[in-house]
This record gives sequence, structure tokens and C-alpha cells, in this order.
Amino acid sequence: MGEDGPRYEAGEVGTVGIREARPADHAAIRDVTLAAYAEYAPRMPRHWEGYRRNILATLGDPTPATQIVAEQDGAIVGAVLLYPTGIIRPDAGPGRPPRSWPEVRLLAVAPAARGRGVGAGLMQECVRRARGWGAPAVVLHTTPMMGAAVRLYERLGFVPASELDVEVAPGLTVTGYRLDLD
Repeated sequence: MGEDGPRYEAGEVGTVGIREARPADHAAIRDVTLAAYAEYAPRMPRHWEGYRRNILATLGDPTPATQIVAEQDGAIVGAVLLYPTGIIRPDAGPGRPPRSWPEVRLLAVAPAARGRGVGAGLMQECVRRARGWGAPAVVLHTTPMMGAAVRLYERLGFVPASELDVEVAPGLTVTGYRLDLD
């Protein structure tokens, strides 16, 4: 591990460091996350503005999540949130019980940094931390339109978990995925 967290080689682009976010990273995390998710706006025209507002509100106060970033050459190139066990996310909606497992949210990689292992590095750090907490599993939500993310999660061993599926808006269901850690 590096001074702040793990470091890994990202091919031709050099070393990417994974570390906890600092207050000074806020604007860069927001910019990377919005840039990463903007590609979905045309695919969800009825839901995009609400989703964008939700992203901004979540990033405005990510507590109680741990915010983790990928940094290369002094620039934030990716970010993710990891919620601890027992939390009901503020945006989860009414009636959702506390999670029995840590939950990953808002994995984002800057478009220019995609295909270099940044997302995998961030996800591996989430899994490492969840294991360190003694969690039996880690979960996340995604949609089929986020094909690259789905392929990454499945490559890392996550499997669909229909009991975690949530209808976030009429006609828009997010699919739950789970990775058992034992």
C-alpha cells in the first residue's frame, strides 16, 4: 500500500493510487461523477434530472459512507461510496430496512480514464474494506443500461440478487447485486 492506500499499475498510464477522499477533493469528485453518469441522460430522459439531483445531494453530504477516490498524477480519475452495514441510505426511499451488508454506490470513472482498471481498483478496495469490517457480503445496485459496470461487477464475482431489486420510479427498477465474502 502507498501512504494513503493501495497503489496499482494501470498499464501505460502509470500508477493509480486509491485513498479516502479529502475535503479538497469535493469538486473533482462531483465533476468526475457527473461526467461518468452523463452518458445515461439520453437513455433515461424522464428520470435523468431527478437522478442528477440525487447524485448531487448524495455527493454534497456522503456521510455515513466512506468516499474513496482513485488518483493519478495528482488528479482524481475515479470515485466510489461505500456505506457501512446497518445503514439506511437517505435516498433509499420509505420502507427499506437497514442493510445487513456494506453497500457500494456511485462508482464513477472519468471518461478519459476508462479501460485502465480504475473502476476495478476502486471496487477491489471496497471489497477489501468490507472484508476488513467482517462483513459476510457486499452489495450494490445498477441497471442493464450500465453495461460496462455490470460486466465489471460480474467479472469481480457479483451475482444478481433479486431480493435487493428496487423500483426507484415507475418503470425504472435497479437490479441488486451481491458478492459473498466468505
